[in-house]
Parts: sequence; C-alpha cells; structure tokens
Amino acid sequence: MNRDLYGKLVFELSHTGRRAIKIDSNNCPEATPISASLMRNKPLNLPELDEPSIVRHYHNISTNNFGVDTGFYPLGSCTMKYNPRINEEIAGHPEFSGLHPYQPENTVQGALEMYYTLQCALSEIGGMSEFTLNPFAGAHGELTGLMIIRAYHDSRNDKKRTKVIVPDSAHGTNPASAAVAGLKVVEVKSRPDGTVDVDDLRPLLDDTVAAVMMTNPNTLGIFERNIPEIARLAHEAGALMYYDGANLNPMLGISRPGDMGFDVMHINLHKTFSTPHGGGGPGAGPVGVRKGLEKFLPDPRVIRNDDGSFSLTGCKDSLGAVSATLGNYTVLLRALSYILSLGQNGLMEAGALATLNANYVKECLRSSYMLPIDTVCKHEFVFDGLKDKTSGVTTLDVAKRLLDYGYHAPTIYFPLLFHESLMIEPTETESLDTLNEFIDVMQRIAEEAITDPDTVKSAPHNTPVGRPDDTAAALNPIVTYAQLIGNE
Repeated sequence: MNRDLYGKLVFELSHTGRRAIKIDSNNCPEATPISASLMRNKPLNLPELDEPSIVRHYHNISTNNFGVDTGFYPLGSCTMKYNPRINEEIAGHPEFSGLHPYQPENTVQGALEMYYTLQCALSEIGGMSEFTLNPFAGAHGELTGLMIIRAYHDSRNDKKRTKVIVPDSAHGTNPASAAVAGLKVVEVKSRPDGTVDVDDLRPLLDDTVAAVMMTNPNTLGIFERNIPEIARLAHEAGALMYYDGANLNPMLGISRPGDMGFDVMHINLHKTFSTPHGGGGPGAGPVGVRKGLEKFLPDPRVIRNDDGSFSLTGCKDSLGAVSATLGNYTVLLRALSYILSLGQNGLMEAGALATLNANYVKECLRSSYMLPIDTVCKHEFVFDGLKDKTSGVTTLDVAKRLLDYGYHAPTIYFPLLFHESLMIEPTETESLDTLNEFIDVMQRIAEEAITDPDTVKSAPHNTPVGRPDDTAAALNPIVTYAQLIGNE
C-alpha cells in the first residue's frame, strides 16, 4: 500500500513529547484516586503532535473528500441536493444548540413548538394525520413504520400477518427493515415498463400479509400509476400500505402518499428537505400515519395544549420509544428552515425542477447510453451501460472515469433489474450550466470508450486513490495503524 497517495498518517507525524497545549499547574485539590481495576495496564498508543500539525493533517485529508459543496453529485436514489447555509445558521443558533433534552417543558417551549410545527408541515405534505420525528434515519424510520404496522395487527389479535411484500426494484433497506422487524419478505415482480406487476401481486395477498412496501416514483424513477388498484387489493386483504419516502422529492406539492392510499410512510429529510447526508449521520427519518393509527406512534409525542402551550405526552398503545428523546433535533431544525424558506409554491417548484432536470439529462445522453425503459421519468433515471458495448467498457469504468473529470460517480449496478445499471439523479438545485457540463463529460467518456478504451478501463488517473481491491478490502479490512504496519 503506497501511503504517499494519501499523505502521511497521523501516527507517522507523531513525535514523543509533542503537545498541542500547555496547562500550567494549579492549586486544585487532587481527585479521588481511580480504582486500580479500572486503570489501563499501559498507556494508549495515541499520536503526539503540535496544534499546527494536527490542523494541517486533517485539513489536507479533507481536500481528498468529495461532497455536494465540492461539485456535482448525481447519485441516483440518494438525492444529494445542496444544503442552504441559512439552514446551518438556524441549527447553530445558541438558543437551540444550547438546550438540553431533559430541561423542564416550560423552559423549552420554543423548541417544542418547532417540533410540533414540523410535524404538522410533514403531515400536510404527506397527506397523513400525524407524524413522529423521533427516528434517527430513513432506515430507522422504515423499522419504526413496520413496528407500527405490527402493533396495529397485534391490537386486532391478527398475529398471523408476518409477511411484507416488496417489489424486486426496492431499495435494499426495505427487505432489511422488514427482517429486523421480524417479518418475512415476499418479492413481487416488475413489469417490462418498470412498474409493479399487479397480476403477480394478486396471488401473493392473503391473510398472512402485514403490509405492502412501495416507493413512488419507484427506484427506476417511474411513477407507479397502479397505486390506487394496489392499495385497494392490499386493503381488501387486510394489509396496510407502506410508503418508502426516499423518492418523495419530485412529488412535492403534486401528489401525496396519503391520498394514494398509503397508511404509513417515512421521509428521508436529507433527500427531500435538504439536511446533511453522508458520513454515517446525523440523520432523521420522520414517520407519518393515517387517521386511526396515531396511538401506535412512538413516545414521547409533542402535543399542543388548549392554552397554546406545548407538552410531551405518551400513549398506552404506543410501540414505545425508538430514540433517547426527540430524534436528531438540529437536523429537524434544518428541515423546517428549508420548508419555511421555500413555502408551498417553492416546494412545488422544487419537485417540478427535479423532474425537468432528470428528463433533460436523460434525453441528452440517450444517444450514447442504453435506455432500457423509454418513458418520461421523475427525479432520476437508469441507463443499462453504454449503448456501444463492443469495447468492453463497463458501467464501473464509466463511473471511475467520471472522477477524473471532477464529478462524483452516479449510483452503479443498482437497481438489480439491469446488468449494467447506471442511475443518475441531478436534483433541482443544479444549474443548466452544471447539467450541460456533466452531459458533455458523459458524452466524452462514451467517445473515449470507442477511441481509447484502455484509458477508461484504467481510470481514475488523478485521484488520491486509484482502483482498490474491493473484494480484499471487504474480506480483510485494515482498520488500525498496527494492522497497516503489520501488512507492509
């Protein structure tokens, strides 16, 4: 492993005795000695550096990172839109950031009002009766929603409903969340046009099905036109409809899951309402329910009292707590800031622009890339690799070559319906200039695949890391400095 590609590790910059700060002696009394049973046998092997070295090291590492502030991030199914700085300013306001989650209610009325206001806004946007903002992420929201569905069936003593029907094009979190909730996953096939095959669904619906999980528009970026029929069939079978809100962005102000017939839904705030995304968190996955299911929502809940004040409450039928308090509060602040900044008309425009941008990019690139489903898309679309496959250049090669041109790669090899899936989502926040530049680069790579395929196959050429052995990294991960030294 050539560490010069990365710069030196912080351990390699370390020199015994170097310190970033100097603390003078003081007259504080000695602390009570720590029990010997709690003491380490030897000191931690921590790097020892001066402050300038620490700052420069981490700043240099940050320049090797790519994010939505660095450049265009057309990651399909993830909606990597720009996060307005006003949202960060609001979330960092000391009167919010300085609060403690266990302060008395009368000292945090503004915070509770914010929570309640966002609940109401999301309920209106989603066409739901009530929302909880407690889940920490989208997948956590899925799990919470499925737990609500289980609680509903259990309350009716309908305990044989242990199956969840999931489309073959679904996000991977759908079957994972169902499994964690103790439910069995049943797959329903897609039609050639990319939508759920209703004829395949009918025989799957029986008295053992707890829910049908769907995304609309689906993972191919196609609007599921048969949702009313699917919802009718599911409800007639006694099952509930679950809406995976990962693709809500293009539907803003146009169509509401509750109006389509969905009973439970979650929303990924980072995908739809411009909160930070990536790096493992923080996140937020609010869950909404239709009328009649509110009592199953997790505790605590924020309610508005008759005198206009706000309180935390619980319910005996609640599924319990899913987070320590009220979720990732400052992430929720960012989302409300975004919603209030855009307003109703602005949110509708965001959804429309996301759809317009996706169709524009798709139509400009269809001569160079294979379009397996030729129809109007919503916020994203999927190519099946290059149109000309004679050079042997794969979707992976295209994605790697894009890095050389300063773009993050789109989602590749997902959904699994196509062998060389390349999934692109431009979002509404990108300008026409940015989209045209991206289109030019994608066309240039398609040309290179014919005229100079070796350059594409060996890309990237100017990034800190080239083509690591993904299999070896997964099977034998090197996660500590000691391991690294031992592998040299």
